[in-house]
Formats: sequence, structure tokens, C-alpha cells
Amino acid sequence: MNCLSLSRRPRNYSSVIWTSSETHSGVRFGIAKISLGRRMEIAREIRHLGQKLQYLEAGDSVTEKAEASIAAAEIDRVYLRCGLVGIEGLDIDGAPASAESLFTAGPEALTREVVEAIKAEWGLSEEQRKN
Repeated sequence: MNCLSLSRRPRNYSSVIWTSSETHSGVRFGIAKISLGRRMEIAREIRHLGQKLQYLEAGDSVTEKAEASIAAAEIDRVYLRCGLVGIEGLDIDGAPASAESLFTAGPEALTREVVEAIKAEWGLSEEQRKN
């Protein structure tokens, strides 16, 4: 008889992945792993912006292209707010970096790196990000 033993040891699950920056030496950032709640939150927050972005990207005018860039940046801001858990090794204007300060006043290369890392970790395709 083959009997499976049930282990009574609890499993430890870390909901954060820490990554060293490739663009800024000495900086580490923590990304929240995707969960059902986070997936729902991000979908709710970017639904309208994604629809607006698709509409504006289809336009030909300079105004529509500029508005599309703004909508894309707002989507990135939502990803940062929902996905960035912390930043180590970086102060912005004398204060520890946060998602908001990184977006508004931080180095652009690092901001883009963090946003792309969040999107990659969450496994969202470009089409899913727009919806």
C-alpha cells in the first residue's frame, strides 16, 4: 500500500521579489508578486486608461498622439503604485524613494526599468496591458 504522508510544516511564501537594478548600481527594488487581488486591482485601475489609450493611438493628430503618451504614462504610474513594494539604496531629494517620488522626480531609466520588471513579473502581454 502506497500511503502519502501529509506534512504539517507550514509553507513559507514571500509575496515580494527583490531585484538589483541594472541601470543604477547599489539600488534594489521589491516587486509584489501577482495575486488574484492585485490582478483585479490593476485591471480595475487601468481599464478606462487602456481604452482611452487604444482610441488615441488610432488617431493621426498631434494632439491625439500627445494624449496617448499621457495615458500610457498614467498606466505606468498605476503599475508602479500597485507593484513597487520598496526601493533600497536611493534617496530622492533627501528622502527615501517611493513609487510616487520615483515617478515624479526619480531617474527615468530606473523608473522604466522598474515598470518593465513589474510587467514582466506579472506576465502581462502588451494586449492585456491595454485592456
